[in-house]
Amino acid sequence: MATEIRVPTLGESVSEATIGRWFKKPGDPVKADEPVLELETDKVTLEVNAPASGTLGEIIAKDGETVSPGAVLGSITEGGAAAAPAAAPKAEAPKAAAAPAPAAPGAAKDHGPAVARLAAESGVNPANVGGTGKDGRVTKGDMLAAIATGGAAASAPSAPVQMRAPSAPVYAEREERVKMTKLRQTIARRLKDAQNTAAMLTTFNDVDMSAVMNLRSQYKDVFEKKHGTKLGFMGFFTKAVIQALKDVPAVNAEIDGQDLVYKNYYHIGIAVGTEKGLVVPVVRDADLLSVAGIEKTIADFGRRARDGKLSIDEMQGGTFTITNGGIYGSLMSTPILNAPQSGILGMHRIEDRPVVRNGQVVVRPMMYLALSYDHRIVDGKEAVTFLVRIKEALEDPARLVLDL
Repeated sequence: MATEIRVPTLGESVSEATIGRWFKKPGDPVKADEPVLELETDKVTLEVNAPASGTLGEIIAKDGETVSPGAVLGSITEGGAAAAPAAAPKAEAPKAAAAPAPAAPGAAKDHGPAVARLAAESGVNPANVGGTGKDGRVTKGDMLAAIATGGAAASAPSAPVQMRAPSAPVYAEREERVKMTKLRQTIARRLKDAQNTAAMLTTFNDVDMSAVMNLRSQYKDVFEKKHGTKLGFMGFFTKAVIQALKDVPAVNAEIDGQDLVYKNYYHIGIAVGTEKGLVVPVVRDADLLSVAGIEKTIADFGRRARDGKLSIDEMQGGTFTITNGGIYGSLMSTPILNAPQSGILGMHRIEDRPVVRNGQVVVRPMMYLALSYDHRIVDGKEAVTFLVRIKEALEDPARLVLDL
């Protein structure tokens, strides 16, 4: 008797995944709940565990193939030896090979909730869009591309455009071509979509980090002893951002059609760099957490992001994002919005610089701050005010305690 291995539910708005790699080969013994393969979605990489103990039978979905929730990936055979692959699945192999073929216009297919939502919002009919998903299904990426081109129907998916001239043979043999991961493709598409959709602008300020650094130096040991986590800068910045968002609510809003949606809750996304790309887990209701609670949550996110253990739900629903390029040595940057949010704060490295205080030139640990914002929602005055509020809170941390 064989037990099927199927694609698990991937989460809201995620309608497909790509087979990253199988950890086992046909004939290998597996234990129940042991990871047998890795799936890449447009949000996270997740492992699929064996539903039963036995021997891995035929692998139906190979590395690099796109699959939908509930699709059969392979099977586990009871006993110590793999059963011979059944004839029926092999007969279906040509169908899988033909999967990229687009559906004919007007064909009725269930393309998934993400496509249905985009269709309802944009008015673009998925039946008129060339599908690149399995069995010709329209993917979220197909819909976004169709919307970006005015909903023009595509009778067939376009072949990838060759954006570069071929290299000379002497150099071509020294090049390496690697397929982009699902996560990297999504990062690229979302960042470009944000540039194409929002009226992005960046404004800058700098902040004297002396007070925060002195406070951190004074209490870091007792803080770690009591709370079991290190006292970093993100707790202070998150608290300062929340205070600024309360003073300038437009930065915590988003556009929905002809409406502006002001969010009276504060789900702060914290950008985390991993080997596979940038992910943004969300600290939910961060205004209700202490500095220690924020630091613990961020530290946990960082560990699990590097291990690929974040869930999809943990990276959805953010209202504002903070990204810290300073840990890599960045002096200044212009962050790209994390759509549909209307603001993102960029932190940078701290360096000693000469500044004037009370008519005297002194050296202070300074950091440049950058706020990229959607000018359709946020006016210049509001953006500058937002950064000034953050600057004031960090240069006088007592404001964070007194809610000033």
